[in-house]
Amino acid sequence: MKALTAQPNLVDQVRDAILEEIASGALAPGDRIIQEQIAQALGVSRQPVQQALALLRNQGMLQDAPGRGLLVAPLDPHHVQHIYDMRAVLEGLAARRAAELNAERAAKLGPALIDAGRKAVAAGSVARMTLADVKFHEFLYGLSDNPLIASTLDPHLTYTQRVIGEVLTKDETPHNIWDEHEAILKAVASGKGERAENLVRTHLTKAAGFMIARLTGQGRR
Repeated sequence: MKALTAQPNLVDQVRDAILEEIASGALAPGDRIIQEQIAQALGVSRQPVQQALALLRNQGMLQDAPGRGLLVAPLDPHHVQHIYDMRAVLEGLAARRAAELNAERAAKLGPALIDAGRKAVAAGSVARMTLADVKFHEFLYGLSDNPLIASTLDPHLTYTQRVIGEVLTKDETPHNIWDEHEAILKAVASGKGERAENLVRTHLTKAAGFMIARLTGQGRR
């Protein structure tokens, strides 16, 4: 057998760098992806760039360009609704199980995530706000002790990151998002499974409405 290399990790790093460019608006819907430019900018060979682009295409971030190559795919409000509908159910389950199984861990480790989220909002950094939001929700997955929740939702969190980034570059973050996260955390840390599940479902349903309204131009300007 050949020794394993760090190549997969490099591919993930390239993927994350490209995703950040898309989420921040530096790469807009319809922009053509130039492999050579990305490889040069990141200081890597074309191989990890090709693999990263294939992953992003499979996750709906990119689509085939006319002729050849790839371009940044437009956001689909219907797809956004479908993702949030699924997240509301599975993350509600995660919150319930987290409260039932790991309330003490939630109380110990959760406040740092809330603090990081509030600091990201205060700093006005879209990248930090997006990352903080994802990390909080992934924290709930871990506390559920059900690995299938994370593995099922993981491919769709990439699209979610892009939606959040797209909205935040053009609009304000919902003012109460971290108040809602804190309320969810308190319910989990108190062992209140039913309340935690209901709060998560409400939180994600509201988030879907906010995101879709902004994407379709129906939100407040």
